[in-house]
Amino acid sequence: MTWILDLDGVVWLGAAPIPGAVDAVRRLRDAGERVLFLTNNSSAPIGDYVAKLVGLGIPADAGDVLTSAQAAARLLEPGMTALVCAGPGVDEALRAHGVTTVRDGRADAVVVGWHTDFDYARLTAAFRAVHAGARLIGTNDDPTYPTSDGLLPGGGSILAAVATAAGAVAEIAGKPHAPMAALLRERLGLDGVQHRDGTTSDDATSDDATSDDTAQCILVGDRMSTDGLMAARLHMPFALVLSGVTTAADLPVTPTPAFVADDLSALVRQLST
Repeated sequence: MTWILDLDGVVWLGAAPIPGAVDAVRRLRDAGERVLFLTNNSSAPIGDYVAKLVGLGIPADAGDVLTSAQAAARLLEPGMTALVCAGPGVDEALRAHGVTTVRDGRADAVVVGWHTDFDYARLTAAFRAVHAGARLIGTNDDPTYPTSDGLLPGGGSILAAVATAAGAVAEIAGKPHAPMAALLRERLGLDGVQHRDGTTSDDATSDDATSDDTAQCILVGDRMSTDGLMAARLHMPFALVLSGVTTAADLPVTPTPAFVADDLSALVRQLST
């Protein structure tokens, strides 16, 4: 089976691992399970995520990590120019895709992601580019970001500021939307799978893969609106952990997850019995 794990709120909160998460991943791999990490956090380069996982005691390489920055890059064509209102992870993903990145001026698209140095100057540069005709792309629209000190404004909050100023509707790349689904399907070897209805709708619950194709996968996350709907989109069972954005006080949630556990460690124990 392939376990697809969110990072923030599932494996770690900020710099600190969630208790038991490192051992839970080790137990899965010792049992022969494949583990991938799927995050809407576009702020850091892939190498930083790999280094953080390895530093916590979780062996990983670049092929194990998928980010919303990579999904956003696929919305542009090589040779285009993108104004980056985001962290270095977005710069890296765009350049790897052959897209020129700038911080101000005219561009084919403005790509917005979570970053902690967002300010009025960056808002103005992004607004002006979109107002001049650039597409507005959000790596994700999560309104909040979980840390060990509680919730912070997320990438969706930054995106909302740009969209409101420019009067624009953003294209969203991350979970649970089509670009991230396509990226994950490709990594799972399902990139040739067509929608059941033959369409390419960006409906977050559309049929992007058949249940047979994804029966041997489970997606684990802490937020129904992103992780839960991503699992529904791909017809994967969803396991909700209460170690991040969603807490026991928020239950019940809809749609109902296949599994609910306090954290990843408790989930692995639950499904191993």
